[in-house]
Amino acid sequence: MATPSGPSLSPSRAADFKTCPLLFRFRTVDKLPETPSADQVRGTLIHAVLERLFDLPAADRTPEAAAALVAPEWDKLVAQEPELASLFAAEPPVPAGPSAAAAPSAADEPPVPAGPSAGAGPSAGAGPSGAPAPSSSPAGAGGPSVPDSPAARTGDAPPGPAAGGGLMRDPAAVAAEADATGQAALVDVPSGAAEAARIAAFLSGARDLLAGYFAVEDPRRLEPAERESLISTMIGDELLLRGYIDRLDVSPAGDLRVVDYKTGGAPRQAFEGRALFQLKFYALVLWRTRGVVPRALRLLYLKDAEALDYSPEAGELERFERTLLALSQAIERAKRDRDFRPKPSRLCGWCSHQSLCPEFGGTPPPYPETIPISDLTPDAEPDRVGTLLRDDPLG
Repeated sequence: MATPSGPSLSPSRAADFKTCPLLFRFRTVDKLPETPSADQVRGTLIHAVLERLFDLPAADRTPEAAAALVAPEWDKLVAQEPELASLFAAEPPVPAGPSAAAAPSAADEPPVPAGPSAGAGPSAGAGPSGAPAPSSSPAGAGGPSVPDSPAARTGDAPPGPAAGGGLMRDPAAVAAEADATGQAALVDVPSGAAEAARIAAFLSGARDLLAGYFAVEDPRRLEPAERESLISTMIGDELLLRGYIDRLDVSPAGDLRVVDYKTGGAPRQAFEGRALFQLKFYALVLWRTRGVVPRALRLLYLKDAEALDYSPEAGELERFERTLLALSQAIERAKRDRDFRPKPSRLCGWCSHQSLCPEFGGTPPPYPETIPISDLTPDAEPDRVGTLLRDDPLG
C-alpha cells in the first residue's frame, strides 16, 4: 500500500498513544529499535505455524502436523532474522521469590490504560468504546462471568520507578521470558549445552501452546476466508485505518468472524481491553469496506485454552469511529506541538525504552528536526511491525 497523504492509524499505534504518548513518539516518530523478547518471538512462531497449518488439506490439520511445523518455521524465522538465535545465548533474568515462575495475581496485573486527554478511548475497566468488557470462559462452556478481584477494584496507584530513577521490570514480563527460554529445562545442564537446551525448550513450549489451540478449535472443520490479511478503509474522508488480521472466517450465510491468536504470557485480564480495542478496529474497517458488521470477534488464548467472543453492533462501531477520529486529532496535535508526555503505569514494566523516559530519570533523544511535519503525519507502519512483535503487550 502506498503511503497515504493524510493521517493514518493502525491498532497498535493507536494503542501506543492511548497507553503512553511518549511510547508512541519513541516508536513512530523516533523509530527507536526494539529487541524482541523470546516470548514475543514465540508468539510470532505460533502465528506462522497456524497460518501454514491451514495450507494443509483439512483432514491433515492434526496436532501432530502442527507440531511438525514448529522446527521448520523456526528455521525460516532465523534465516530471515539471524539475530533471533542470540536470544538464547545468555541466561535471562528470573524473578526473585519462591513463586518466581508463577504468573502474577490479579492484584499484580497492570490496569487497562485509560484513553488520552482528548477524551478518546474507553474508561478503565470497560471494553472499547466504553462498553463493558465481556468475560471469558472456556470455549464451548456457558459458565458465569469471571468477576474481578477485590484487589483489582481498590484503585491503588501503579508502582512508580525505583528511587533515583532506576528502571523497572514487571515480574510477569520476566517470568514470561524465563518460561519462553525454558529456564526449567536447564537444571543439571552443562553450561556449554545451555543455549541448545534453551532453544529446545523454546520449541517445546511452542508445541505446548499449539496443544492449547487444538483444545479450543478443530481446524479440520474450518476453512478461513483470509489469513494474515491487510485491511484498510478511509473514515470521514480524512483518516486511513489499516491493520493486519490473523484470520477472517466467513460463514455460508455471509457472517464474518474475526479471530486473533494470543500466545504471550502477559496477564490476560489486564490486556483484554487492549485486545478488544484491536478487534473493534478491525470490525470497523470490515464494516466500512464490506457493509457487514462482523458477527463475532474472537480472542483465542492458547496458553489457557480459552476463547473470548464479543459481538459488536453498528451503533457501537459508529461511536468507536468517532473515538478513533478524536484520537487521530490528538496525535496530530501532539506531533504539531512536539508534545508527547509520558503516562506512567504498571505497563512501564513491559517497556524497553525506560532509559530514555523522564519518569525513570532518562532524557528522550532530540526531536527529529530533519523530518517535516507532513512526513510525520502518516502512520507508516501497519499493525504488523515487521514480524517480531506479534504478542507484544505494548504493541
